[in-house]
Amino acid sequence: MSSIRISIPETAEAGEVIEIKTLIQHPMESGFGRGARGQVIPRDIIQTFTCDYNGTTVFEAKFFPSTAANPFLTFFTRATKSGALTFTWTDLVGETWVETRNLIVSE
Repeated sequence: MSSIRISIPETAEAGEVIEIKTLIQHPMESGFGRGARGQVIPRDIIQTFTCDYNGTTVFEAKFFPSTAANPFLTFFTRATKSGALTFTWTDLVGETWVETRNLIVSE
Protein backbone atom coordinates (compact mmCIF):
# COMPACT_ATOMS: atom_id res chain seq x y z
CA MET A 1 0.00 0.00 0.00
CA SER A 2 1.34 3.38 -0.98
CA SER A 3 1.18 6.30 1.40
CA ILE A 4 -1.11 9.07 0.15
CA ARG A 5 -1.39 12.67 1.29
CA ILE A 6 -4.17 14.99 0.18
CA SER A 7 -4.66 18.63 1.09
CA ILE A 8 -7.98 20.37 0.44
CA PRO A 9 -9.78 23.06 2.42
CA GLU A 10 -12.43 21.72 4.81
CA THR A 11 -14.90 24.41 3.74
CA ALA A 12 -15.31 26.86 0.86
CA GLU A 13 -17.73 29.51 -0.31
CA ALA A 14 -19.89 28.72 -3.35
CA GLY A 15 -17.98 29.78 -6.46
CA GLU A 16 -14.61 29.95 -4.68
CA VAL A 17 -11.58 28.51 -6.47
CA ILE A 18 -9.86 26.01 -4.20
CA GLU A 19 -6.35 24.58 -4.32
CA ILE A 20 -5.91 20.81 -4.13
CA LYS A 21 -2.59 19.08 -3.45
CA THR A 22 -1.92 15.35 -3.70
CA LEU A 23 1.14 13.18 -3.15
CA ILE A 24 1.47 9.41 -3.48
CA GLN A 25 4.57 7.50 -2.44
CA HIS A 26 5.55 5.36 -5.41
CA PRO A 27 8.99 4.48 -6.86
CA MET A 28 8.00 5.31 -10.48
CA GLU A 29 10.67 2.99 -11.92
CA SER A 30 11.23 3.77 -15.62
CA GLY A 31 12.40 0.30 -16.63
CA PHE A 32 15.74 1.74 -17.78
CA GLY A 33 17.52 1.61 -14.43
CA ARG A 34 19.81 -1.11 -13.15
CA GLY A 35 20.18 -2.53 -9.65
CA ALA A 36 23.40 -2.94 -7.66
CA ARG A 37 24.23 -6.20 -9.49
CA GLY A 38 23.42 -4.89 -12.98
CA GLN A 39 19.95 -6.41 -13.24
CA VAL A 40 17.29 -4.36 -15.01
CA ILE A 41 14.75 -2.87 -12.60
CA PRO A 42 11.33 -3.54 -14.17
CA ARG A 43 9.10 -0.64 -15.15
CA ASP A 44 6.70 0.24 -12.33
CA ILE A 45 4.88 3.54 -12.86
CA ILE A 46 1.53 5.05 -12.08
CA GLN A 47 -0.11 5.67 -15.44
CA THR A 48 -3.15 7.77 -14.61
CA PHE A 49 -4.56 10.04 -11.95
CA THR A 50 -8.08 11.46 -11.82
CA CYS A 51 -9.98 13.69 -9.44
CA ASP A 52 -13.77 13.52 -9.54
CA TYR A 53 -15.93 16.11 -7.80
CA ASN A 54 -19.43 14.76 -7.13
CA GLY A 55 -18.96 12.25 -9.97
CA THR A 56 -17.58 14.70 -12.55
CA THR A 57 -13.91 14.58 -13.53
CA VAL A 58 -12.31 17.95 -12.74
CA PHE A 59 -8.66 16.96 -13.22
CA GLU A 60 -6.87 14.16 -15.05
CA ALA A 61 -3.17 13.40 -15.56
CA LYS A 62 -1.20 10.78 -17.42
CA PHE A 63 2.27 9.86 -16.17
CA PHE A 64 5.23 8.59 -18.19
CA PRO A 65 8.54 6.88 -17.29
CA SER A 66 10.34 10.21 -16.80
CA THR A 67 8.02 11.22 -13.92
CA ALA A 68 9.89 11.48 -10.63
CA ALA A 69 9.23 9.14 -7.73
CA ASN A 70 6.42 10.14 -5.35
CA PRO A 71 4.41 12.25 -7.82
CA PHE A 72 3.10 15.49 -6.31
CA LEU A 73 0.29 17.39 -8.01
CA THR A 74 -1.25 20.79 -7.36
CA PHE A 75 -4.38 21.89 -9.21
CA PHE A 76 -7.45 24.07 -8.76
CA THR A 77 -11.20 23.65 -9.10
CA ARG A 78 -14.23 25.77 -8.35
CA ALA A 79 -16.33 24.81 -5.32
CA THR A 80 -19.93 24.53 -6.47
CA LYS A 81 -21.73 22.45 -3.85
CA SER A 82 -20.91 20.21 -0.92
CA GLY A 83 -19.81 16.75 -1.87
CA ALA A 84 -17.06 14.22 -2.34
CA LEU A 85 -13.75 14.61 -4.11
CA THR A 86 -12.52 11.18 -5.21
CA PHE A 87 -8.85 10.74 -6.10
CA THR A 88 -7.78 7.69 -8.14
CA TRP A 89 -4.28 6.52 -9.13
CA THR A 90 -3.81 3.48 -11.43
CA ASP A 91 -0.50 1.81 -12.25
CA LEU A 92 0.76 -0.33 -15.15
CA VAL A 93 -0.54 -3.62 -13.78
CA GLY A 94 -3.96 -2.23 -12.92
CA GLU A 95 -3.44 -1.71 -9.20
CA THR A 96 -5.59 1.20 -8.08
CA TRP A 97 -5.50 3.47 -5.04
CA VAL A 98 -8.62 5.49 -4.22
CA GLU A 99 -9.06 8.15 -1.55
CA THR A 100 -12.11 10.34 -0.90
CA ARG A 101 -12.36 13.68 0.90
CA ASN A 102 -15.51 15.69 1.62
CA LEU A 103 -15.81 19.39 0.91
CA ILE A 104 -18.45 21.53 2.63
CA VAL A 105 -19.59 24.47 0.52
CA SER A 106 -21.55 27.32 2.09
CA GLU A 107 -23.81 29.43 -0.06
